[in-house]
Amino acid sequence: MAWRWLSTHRDDHGEWTGFLEKGARLEGRLECSGTFRIDSTIKGTLVSDGTLILGKNALVEGEITAIRVVIGGRFTGTIQAKAEVDIQSNAIVAAEIHTPSLVIEPGAVFDGQCHMFPSAAPEPAKLITIAIRSATAQV
Repeated sequence: MAWRWLSTHRDDHGEWTGFLEKGARLEGRLECSGTFRIDSTIKGTLVSDGTLILGKNALVEGEITAIRVVIGGRFTGTIQAKAEVDIQSNAIVAAEIHTPSLVIEPGAVFDGQCHMFPSAAPEPAKLITIAIRSATAQV
């Protein structure tokens, strides 16, 4: 499933940098870059300068700070996402979420609060002056 997700999200800021598969357990702090997938049990802090994917087998409790977060498993805690949080249809999330964009697919469970803020403002549009000549019909 992660490969399918990646092929449809080419605007991602980075490449695949790692996986934590089902059966692995981690307690503490994990820092990663690019796209990182977790299908394991984690208690602690996750920090990513890219996309963090919690697969359907993920059981995560703690804090997440990332650009984009995709949740397919279970998460309890706090999320700070600069771009987007996507809660997939089988996910169960009990969290306080801070993000400019929240997507909750049908079938997902979300219990918590979402604080939405404007995304990083794009550069102001440059004013362009275009001279227009009007030709009136001469009769």
